[in-house]
Amino acid sequence: MLSTTPPSAPARSAVRLTWAAAAWRDTRFLAAGIPLALPVWLIALVPKMTLLLLGAILLSIRPLTAAQRGRLRALRGVEVPPLLRSARTPAGLLTSLRTTVSWRQVGYHLVAGPLVAAGALALVYGWGAGLVASTVFGWTWLMPPTSPVRDQWLRTDIPLTAGGLLLLAVLPTAVRLLARLDQAVAVRMLGPGRTAELEHRIEEVVESRAGLVDAVDAERRRIERDLHDGAQQRLTSLAMNLGLARRTLKDVPPEAMQVIVEAHEEAQAAIDELRDLVRGLHPAVLEDRGLDAALSGIAARAPLPVRLDVELAERIAPTVEAVAYFTVSEALTNVAKHARASRADVSVRTVGGRLRLVVSDDGVGGADASRGSGLTGLRRRAASVDGSLSVLSPVGGPTTITVELPCVL
Repeated sequence: MLSTTPPSAPARSAVRLTWAAAAWRDTRFLAAGIPLALPVWLIALVPKMTLLLLGAILLSIRPLTAAQRGRLRALRGVEVPPLLRSARTPAGLLTSLRTTVSWRQVGYHLVAGPLVAAGALALVYGWGAGLVASTVFGWTWLMPPTSPVRDQWLRTDIPLTAGGLLLLAVLPTAVRLLARLDQAVAVRMLGPGRTAELEHRIEEVVESRAGLVDAVDAERRRIERDLHDGAQQRLTSLAMNLGLARRTLKDVPPEAMQVIVEAHEEAQAAIDELRDLVRGLHPAVLEDRGLDAALSGIAARAPLPVRLDVELAERIAPTVEAVAYFTVSEALTNVAKHARASRADVSVRTVGGRLRLVVSDDGVGGADASRGSGLTGLRRRAASVDGSLSVLSPVGGPTTITVELPCVL
């Protein structure tokens, strides 16, 4: 149930103190912006130097913006996001001035800032005038009774005092509204716009995705090394010992020899499965000898004839190499499973700073990524490094898959 008891005297006093403190904080914030508008006021006072002063203001956009951002941060606790820095060269300055952000800064420093500063100056003057006018009544009574000026002031001290008190009562609201307006306009015009924020966020997402792809590839390499140097070596040693026992032990019972034979064959099968698993994680030949040699291994193990044509002038980024390797591997697996093809061709080239992979077959065609086939995974794998995939697969064949990947992330 809500209480209808009026606030106590200490509570009302605390409210008044809070109101007074907020009013003075807003006034201090507005007053701090007055000196920053002096360059524009000089243009109005010295018309002959308009061009010179305008040029000085344009060249001082960055320090003026930094000063305004510092004012907002120190006096309002508002952090205006920093803008992208341009080169300190004539060309860099011209590029900066051509951007929307720079023109919004110019508009603030030449128009919005000075207008708000003029309003702030009027309010500061209003505080002084209100304080003086509200005390006129007291100053009049301090004059000697015989002073001729006292009689003249007594006729006007009550209206002046009342006007001063009214002005002091209205000023906190005006100061609060102007301070909010100043803050909103400064944040809007001095900070990056919505488009710039979205572009910056997209850049962060792209960098984060690239870092995630690199981290995943590095983790695959680590798991591959651990399996190759650990479990695979132990299984190989076990298989060699079982093979040695199988060949040398002749006087064991047939049942025991049967167990040794089966254990040896199971160890060999486990080694083959682990080798395939390691190759699927990250083939060692890809890291040691590059994409050409790794793709040659894929072509040799494919269940259908594959003609491989690779022309690479130099090694590309390791992450892109891994994406290209697994893309070709999955594409050939899809060909073997679904295309009913008798052969396949794989071409790898670098064109305009991008790696182009072309996998074609003479199968029945009709491949469609929208129907949830393995092409969807290929497209996602290419997109993980800002690559693209296109498919040309008319019914009856042939099918051609073209993948383009950036050579450098």
